[in-house]
Amino acid sequence: MSVQRASSRSRARPQARQIRGASEQVAVQIQHYVQEEGLGPGDFLGREEDLAAEFGVSRPTLREALKLLSSGNLIRATKGPGGGIFVAHTAEQGMGRSLSDAIAMMLETEAVSLHELLDARVLLEVPLAGLAAYQPDEQTLTRLRSAVDAANAAPDDVEVVSATDAEIHLTIAAASGNRMIQALTNWIFEVLQPLLIDVLQPAVVHSAIVEQHEALVSAVEKGDPARAERAMKDHLLYLRDVLGMVQEEPAVGGSGG
Repeated sequence: MSVQRASSRSRARPQARQIRGASEQVAVQIQHYVQEEGLGPGDFLGREEDLAAEFGVSRPTLREALKLLSSGNLIRATKGPGGGIFVAHTAEQGMGRSLSDAIAMMLETEAVSLHELLDARVLLEVPLAGLAAYQPDEQTLTRLRSAVDAANAAPDDVEVVSATDAEIHLTIAAASGNRMIQALTNWIFEVLQPLLIDVLQPAVVHSAIVEQHEALVSAVEKGDPARAERAMKDHLLYLRDVLGMVQEEPAVGGSGG
């Protein structure tokens, strides 16, 4: 690595923030450098010994910093020829991945229930639908209409309807133009949606889902935020009702069994 890159990293160190330990400080410096340089998933950061020298810390301290970044799904390390430290995810992607992992663990240990996660979706996605309907851009409208048209052409195809559902909700989240919002909603399709499909499959009426999607997309196309919010809420509450039919809701304060 060049001296120029090393000095760039030195300048990238934030001065205003107080860090408790050396490893935490190095972790922040590395992440700050990644953001300043516009590095993305798969980009090479360096070898362990080179990074330790550039940041002026011992290799044990650097390893602790790398562990912090790895636990946040931000970097990955490989060994052998061509190995080293690589960017795994951007900051927002790493946060989304960490949130998905945490929610998956909560579901596995019954610390949270599907009912609670669907309630969380209502709180998150209803206002997002209204936001998407407020002066929607052409890309959003095209993606939404294409997804609905695909489902209308094959209303009995479970895979098509499921893919349409994912595309619509992801597009609604993306329409916010807010990377934090997208990171906070990724768990819905990484963790919740696969489970919901399995659980609701015997009872859900796919033609009803297609109609709900059509109502939602039509509201966005008409630029009607109130109607879009109502359509999203109706859709999610329908899923909530079907879940209640096939799975007993856990008592408040009990485990999410």
